[in-house]
Amino acid sequence: MATSRLFVALLPPPTVSAELAALAEPLAGVRWVPAEDSHLTLRFIGDAPEERREAFGAALERVRVEPFILPAAGLGVFPPRGAAKVLWAGVGRAHPRLFQLRKQVDEALLRVDPGLAMPSFHPHFTVGRIGDAHAPKELAAFLERNGGFEAPPFRVDAFHLMTSTPAAGRASRYEVVRRFPLAP
Repeated sequence: MATSRLFVALLPPPTVSAELAALAEPLAGVRWVPAEDSHLTLRFIGDAPEERREAFGAALERVRVEPFILPAAGLGVFPPRGAAKVLWAGVGRAHPRLFQLRKQVDEALLRVDPGLAMPSFHPHFTVGRIGDAHAPKELAAFLERNGGFEAPPFRVDAFHLMTSTPAAGRASRYEVVRRFPLAP
């Protein structure tokens, strides 16, 4: 039985993706996320068989949130203490519709799979993955230099069910399975 690694995400417009990718500079131990892979994960689902993917899609059709404007601003790392693993760009102030969207996505997915893990939500765009060979002082200097990062706010008018497939030479290849327009 074929399975797909699924997640639900927002995709920024190309202008914002380009600004996120433009943060890349030679930095020891950091693998930068290319512009075409920029996304904000609303919910990671995990491996699911084809029929479960269809059920998730049908459940997500019922999500109703009005379109909204979202800024990409600020930089940081996860985890905030200890060895950094992810370099991220934030989304400025928390937007109530973003959290409303996340809540409705969660409710839709839980109707299909009540056992789905529901970790807390820290909205961000991953801009780099940090390996063990990184230089902490170099990373700290990068964050200080670029801490005021800000991309133009963009209109969120859809969310997407996505697949993630491991790819040779890079972390993963992402594909849109289905697009869900936002509407009241």
